[in-house]
Amino acid sequence: MAATAVRYLRSAGAVVGAGTAADALPRPALRAVREDERLPVDPAAFRRVLGNFASGVTIVTALDGDGPAGFACQSFASLSLDPPLVVFMVARTSTTWPRIARAGLFCVNVLGAEQAALCRAFAVSGADKFAGVTWTPAPATGSPRLPDAPAWIDCTITTVHTGGDHLIVVGRVEALGATEAGEPLLFHRGRFGRFAG
Repeated sequence: MAATAVRYLRSAGAVVGAGTAADALPRPALRAVREDERLPVDPAAFRRVLGNFASGVTIVTALDGDGPAGFACQSFASLSLDPPLVVFMVARTSTTWPRIARAGLFCVNVLGAEQAALCRAFAVSGADKFAGVTWTPAPATGSPRLPDAPAWIDCTITTVHTGGDHLIVVGRVEALGATEAGEPLLFHRGRFGRFAG
């Protein structure tokens, strides 16, 4: 697992290493900028304006000692072709992220147009998101591949960066695949939609 992920886990008080408790560091502030560096942008206006950027929707999954874990994520993108890297962003308050960080592995499941209900189920915090959901292990990492997802990307975590109230997670692609069938699930202005063209 990347050294950055280990540092993150130590800061959260996780046990890291050969069975010894890591020295607990103070939990980092949720923001990575000083108050005098902030732009005078209203959070509601920020969400409204950036909501005009349509994106695809994914579910990021991993498998740890407690079983499968995952969360809905629209902040996902390809990053590099050589080496093959992808990136996703996750809130630093996420309760699922520490499990993915501990696993050091993840699978990005790109959702299809008919999977809005699945996305909503994985967007709920604290629920058993895998209740009633069948899955198969991704070939390289064993992370959950979700049924009927048009594409999947199986990855190992390489680096984790701070980005304000989110973390920027970079993963090296170990395996991937696509069915090339169906339309993507899109998110725009707070609503799900589908590609029309």
